[in-house]
Amino acid sequence: MTAFLFPGQGSQSVGMGHQLYEQYAAARERFRAVDEALDVDLLALMFGLDVDGDAEEALKQTERTQPALYVHSMAAMAVLEARGVHPDMVAGHSLGEYSALAAAGALSFEDGLRVVRRRGELMAEAGERRPGAMAAVLGADAEEVDAVCEEVSAEGDGVVQPANYNAPGQIVVSGDVEAVEQATGQISGRTIPLPVSGAFHSPLMAYAHDGLAEVLEDVPIEAPRCPVYLNVTAEPTTDPGEIRRCLMEQLQSPVRWAQSLRRMEADGARRFVEVGAGQVLQGLVRRTLGNDVGAVGAGTPDEIETVAEA
Repeated sequence: MTAFLFPGQGSQSVGMGHQLYEQYAAARERFRAVDEALDVDLLALMFGLDVDGDAEEALKQTERTQPALYVHSMAAMAVLEARGVHPDMVAGHSLGEYSALAAAGALSFEDGLRVVRRRGELMAEAGERRPGAMAAVLGADAEEVDAVCEEVSAEGDGVVQPANYNAPGQIVVSGDVEAVEQATGQISGRTIPLPVSGAFHSPLMAYAHDGLAEVLEDVPIEAPRCPVYLNVTAEPTTDPGEIRRCLMEQLQSPVRWAQSLRRMEADGARRFVEVGAGQVLQGLVRRTLGNDVGAVGAGTPDEIETVAEA
């Protein structure tokens, strides 16, 4: 069985999607829809064409990163579908969950784009209203990270919690600046501060949560064509009500990525295809599941052709 995985923030790069745009009509249709829907020339920014200033820094802005990653994944998905390649199950990392839902037919492409754009704006605004921090923790186990975060938060100097269980020995924590510093000072292993605009997947995203709930109220969510493994639960579902609930919870809850990958493997996944930008998720598959499964990309023409011919 084949699982399609969709990347989130951190996988973007200048030039992303340009080869797809040039080579495939199905991809061009997706990319052009974005420029029609948004009041910013996102394609020029993504492709690095005629951009004033630092395109890489501009692309890192949350309100731009999220629609850019979404449309790249959906353009790649359109090409795969045209080649007759379909998943048996899907999952997406944080922002990528919206790409996964659109790929599985739970969201329309247009609704997904609208929600993703607003989600990025709300998260950026939440970071300005209540600044926070995130840090990667390498080499510590989940039990230790959970315990330290719980203890520091209980002491009342701010809140800190796991934001991403990415892989064994790779966890991201998020919260108030002082609480994150205190927690990372107590956790064994190496910690790396992350250059982010807010404390994502923590209670500091309450403002974004409330705004996103209003947006999602008006968005139709259909039963997906295949199971979607949700970030909040790491469990598969085809229930639109459960999907809607977990999308709202996701902004303040940890992304249970390693747990999702293990569940997908237990449910029969043997090939994992990262649809969109970068190779981050392929690395997390290998680190979590070892060499018993295959992990490949589908973000460039060469990668897509390889997947289609397999």
